[in-house]
Amino acid sequence: MTEASEKPLFEVHEKNLNTGLRGFPVGTVRTSFVDAEAGVHYVGYPIDQLNHLPAERIVYLLLNKQFPTEEEEKAFRGELARRSKVPEDVIAAIKLLPKQSHPMDWFISAIGYLGHWANNQATEDFREDGLNLIARTSEVIAAIFRIRSGWGEPIPSEPERGIVGNFIHMLGNPNASEHIERVLREFFILHMDHGGGNLSTFVGKAVASGLADIYLAMQSAMAALAGPLHGRANQEALAFVRTLDSDDEDEVRKNIQQRLAVGKVVPGYGHAVLRAEDPRSKVLFELGEATCPDDKLFRICKTLRKVVPEVLKQHPKIKNPYPNVDASTGSILMAAGLLEPEYYTVLFGWSRVVGITAQIIDERYVMRGGKGVPIYRPRFIAEDQPARGPSGRYESRALR
Repeated sequence: MTEASEKPLFEVHEKNLNTGLRGFPVGTVRTSFVDAEAGVHYVGYPIDQLNHLPAERIVYLLLNKQFPTEEEEKAFRGELARRSKVPEDVIAAIKLLPKQSHPMDWFISAIGYLGHWANNQATEDFREDGLNLIARTSEVIAAIFRIRSGWGEPIPSEPERGIVGNFIHMLGNPNASEHIERVLREFFILHMDHGGGNLSTFVGKAVASGLADIYLAMQSAMAALAGPLHGRANQEALAFVRTLDSDDEDEVRKNIQQRLAVGKVVPGYGHAVLRAEDPRSKVLFELGEATCPDDKLFRICKTLRKVVPEVLKQHPKIKNPYPNVDASTGSILMAAGLLEPEYYTVLFGWSRVVGITAQIIDERYVMRGGKGVPIYRPRFIAEDQPARGPSGRYESRALR
């Protein structure tokens, strides 16, 4: 070990405690990284160079850390198709879930059902179970859409259509626009992975570090994704956009100033890591221009994109005034015919399952020369920890 490598990467001070581990380096990641200016990269490739590619190529890239050859891609598509059949008992169990529960609750339950019934039991091989989970997620989510929304019985899978094409086929969405496949393909690719420390990915890896199987780990990860500060942010951003009646710049500017004056945030703007506009946001605005340029909600999003940074830059404490991936996601999905925003977080999960699976496989089989990352166990300091007495031992409190 060199002298430079022996220096601490991070000095912990009292101000760093109880901050959600923000900024603490705890490991390495092979699938993606997030640059403060250039945004997320998958295996070194900028995200805005990948959104036009077939989804299967990006899944292969995250799992194998290189693009497939033509022959490898064909074989990989066949492998996913072979694994894609969801046991009928899983669909039957999904039908018993209460309609009033949030779609993410359904998805979390469905992942557990897959763990119960996949080949009668989970194999406890993270690679094997991970590929099965990726292959079967589309059918499970399509079934959730249809059963919960009352669209009818689940539509039989046709995996030869590919991940996105088959998902759209199984949705049978009566409101789908002509652009639905492009919208969902780009959404799927853009949301697959986002570094190693986002909440859902970190939680999934932490659970897997205790050697719980990938179904249990993914249930935990999706529970983390379900919150409004994480995966449900796209739903929150759309709800905000829908409160605006006009795309007039002066009216929008006045609204933003009023929100800030009473201490409210602007949903869809800012990012913990980025210090420039999220490249995923740029891709999505280009997608919106290509698929729904005249949609009212998307026009409002475009006005916000211009006005909000101008207003936020007047507040010196705001480090990133730019739109993030959630700024226009909801409006584009709605214009594509996905009219129920409560499902948008499930669509996020549909995508993020890929990146979390890839990272869990890496942590279990690749890190530390193949030994894997040990069980996560960060240290917490007791606030009322007693001082040491003359003997050098802690003098604990006594009950009185």
